[in-house]
Amino acid sequence: MSNALVLVLNCGSSSLKFAIINHNTGETHLSGLAECFNLPEARIKWETGNKKQKEQLSNRAAHTQALDFIVNTILSKEIELASQLSAIGHRIVHGGEYFTKSVIITDEVIEGIKKAIPFAPLHNPAHLIGIAEARKFLPKLSNKNVAVFDTAFHQTMPEWAYLYALPYELYQNHRIRRYGAHGTSHFYVSQQAAKFLNKPLEKLNAISCHLGNGGSVTAIRNGKSIDTSMGLTPLEGLVMGTRSGDLDPAIIFYLHHVLSMNIDEIDQMLSKKSGLLGLTEVTSDCRYVEDHYDNFKKPEARRAVDVFCHRLAKYIGAYTSLMEGRLDLVIFTGGIGENSSLIRKLTLNKLSLLGFEVDPARNLLARFGQSGAITTDHSRLAMVIPTNEEKVIAQDTAQLTRALQNM
Repeated sequence: MSNALVLVLNCGSSSLKFAIINHNTGETHLSGLAECFNLPEARIKWETGNKKQKEQLSNRAAHTQALDFIVNTILSKEIELASQLSAIGHRIVHGGEYFTKSVIITDEVIEGIKKAIPFAPLHNPAHLIGIAEARKFLPKLSNKNVAVFDTAFHQTMPEWAYLYALPYELYQNHRIRRYGAHGTSHFYVSQQAAKFLNKPLEKLNAISCHLGNGGSVTAIRNGKSIDTSMGLTPLEGLVMGTRSGDLDPAIIFYLHHVLSMNIDEIDQMLSKKSGLLGLTEVTSDCRYVEDHYDNFKKPEARRAVDVFCHRLAKYIGAYTSLMEGRLDLVIFTGGIGENSSLIRKLTLNKLSLLGFEVDPARNLLARFGQSGAITTDHSRLAMVIPTNEEKVIAQDTAQLTRALQNM
């Protein structure tokens, strides 16, 4: 285990996920979540082995207090784990066009993350706080912080996939284009799919569906992302927990001109009050709509699921046309993709023309961390592959910091 442990930090706008991972084995030795930042109920929970613990943070605590607690309370008691830490990996949502791969964090890298703030205004500032606090609280590892970008995997998209049909000067001067997200997850499951099929990654043609509170679909040809459903920001694409996904841009003008909504209200509605929450007017939780799908007293559940699956099936069908005649498999991952047998069944049933036939027994078994095919033996292959973004972050972090040591 010596020198094999990496602290992985994922700083969100109101939460901080953390884990200590063995980059060789992928084993998680500690994991936790600090949440409800800037609220009276700010708290932190964590797990080591089979032991779960939780504590209240100070009133309206945020990233600084959470990192302080992680280092000076949790790690001070987990002395063996703390002594084995070799580096820190940070998940960064948006790297713009500045970063095509993971990098050691320097002052120049920090400036690049700052430049991408307009494309991820809630996430990138939080990441920068996490970087600064990690350097402060773990000074011995200050030059061993690594940024792993959600957008990096999609930097292989060709121009015809990433450009919007807007005046070209908006791209030239302001870099308004499609960037995608969830790249770390799509990359990981594509690697696992290549191993499952026993073929080199560079020969894999797959469609990866990362479905959670946020969701995206990626077309992977010859192991590289060539198109993805999220765009300039994570608002484009699929129906999500609270995000609308694709819509007619003129709706925004209607909301403003006719319904007198201001820009901030529209922004909040599309990002925080739409998706499954908007369709049900009850919840953004997919488990609710799945549990009540056949309940005639809960018509909002069927409505939300049907719209969700319709949009997802359209993307899979469209991306099939990009595979140059050979699609090896469709992958389902993320919290919904890994656990909702109903979503998978309804989506694939819409794609029978492409040769998909769901095996009911296999589909029900592939849940709660279990991977495997969910289609029949004579069907085109679709399978569940649990994602492990933290493992990718840990591996990239270890590889880069080792290279730095060997220079």
